[in-house]
Amino acid sequence: MKQKRVALIAGGTSGLGKLAAIWMLENNWHLAVNGWREHPEVMEWLKKQAKPDQIAEFFLADVTKQEEATQLIEDVYQRFGRIDALIHTVGPFIRERKLFYEHRISEIEQMITGNLYSALWTIHAVLPYMRQQKWGRIITFGFGRAGEAPAWPDRSVYAAAKTALVSFTKSLAVEEAPYGITVNMICPGDIVGERKELRIEDVQHLPDHETPRGRSGSGEDVSRVIHFLCQDESDFLTGNIIQVTGGLDVIHPTSKRHRKTSKKKNIHPDPC
Repeated sequence: MKQKRVALIAGGTSGLGKLAAIWMLENNWHLAVNGWREHPEVMEWLKKQAKPDQIAEFFLADVTKQEEATQLIEDVYQRFGRIDALIHTVGPFIRERKLFYEHRISEIEQMITGNLYSALWTIHAVLPYMRQQKWGRIITFGFGRAGEAPAWPDRSVYAAAKTALVSFTKSLAVEEAPYGITVNMICPGDIVGERKELRIEDVQHLPDHETPRGRSGSGEDVSRVIHFLCQDESDFLTGNIIQVTGGLDVIHPTSKRHRKTSKKKNIHPDPC
């Protein structure tokens, strides 16, 4: 009988990460779910979702701190004896539109550390185990068109972190391919709020006039891609930046924040 593989989902306590965790359990994987604070409700649904022959456990660690990220990987490996897939869904995002100069230094640090460094630290710690196995799947998260490194007014810090992660994802894919390790990035569209944890059937009749597909996106749309990339037969797919957007372009070419501020205060931009 084929041995069940082990997936670690960093940031898997809610949103897209949670639906991905449930999807991997449903597809017969052992599961380690990571969160930065205690989640009794997570441990409860893990018990409910897991089949009798599956192991599904919660691991507490703040992966924005290098020491805790490294310890998380060691703890998961000690518990399961292997880590086959690392799915990094950690990614703080400031919904409020802000020009770069409006950001506090603490916000800049939070966005860069959460979206970029936490991925580098967890991946750096897991690679020795995957190399030893000669098999691994690493999945990072970006945003629509991140592979183009586009200008994204009002989202400059988030965009900087994610586009850096694009180059890292592509570079790592080349480095680790000889070891049977694939590295890909998923770029969800405007899937927000409760839709992150919904199935496709739940959103099929929710119209979305901005998305060319015509319906809202769901967590299942993303989870299906994650599972596909983690399959044994997907070993030839690496270094890809995959958009799961329904055709929606999330990038606005000009600053909405600046237009609001200028109109309200009758301020005109300095051409310099």
